Amino acid sequence: MAQKTLVIDLDRCNGCLACEIACKLENGVPLGMYYTRVIDVGPMGKFPNLKEYFLPAVCQVCRDAPCVKVCPTKATYRTADGQIRIDKEKCIGCKACMKACPYGARSYNAEKKVVEKCTLCEHLQAVGEQPACVKACTARCRFFGDVDDPKSNVSKVLAAAGKENVHSLPDYGNKPTVRYILHKKTATWQSNPAKPK
Repeated sequence: MAQKTLVIDLDRCNGCLACEIACKLENGVPLGMYYTRVIDVGPMGKFPNLKEYFLPAVCQVCRDAPCVKVCPTKATYRTADGQIRIDKEKCIGCKACMKACPYGARSYNAEKKVVEKCTLCEHLQAVGEQPACVKACTARCRFFGDVDDPKSNVSKVLAAAGKENVHSLPDYGNKPTVRYILHKKTATWQSNPAKPK
């Protein structure tokens, strides 16, 4: 099976927000909505020994996505390579998927009366390109690929980091696939940071 997802190296992320901006520009995301959002985690510790990291919060591309299960019109679905999509023609704007997502990764577009989320720039993937957030990352900390393929770039990045430095947001039975790399020298991983607003 294939499972395309993101791997984000938090040791390198500098919180520049280039991913947020690139996403908004590429996808025409309205003001007040985000498909990706960078959260400050910290500072932690006691002065002068403080640590902090930046956590890009995105759709976690769950293997057992609750948003897919609750959608009454099947507008939310999984692709053959494991990505989660929304068919806006089928979406009735009921927001059931928004309530089901434990990460707050969906937004309601009041103008279009549909729910929207990160598509990992499916239109760019269709022409062989990387998602806009990956291309725009100034620190080169974002990677996109098939995590089930041991020869993929994301699998190699994860292997190089070492299992003890690879983290994910809490698994509520939905099996999130996005992985974050964070070494203890940078900061201590917080397993349940605040949801994006």
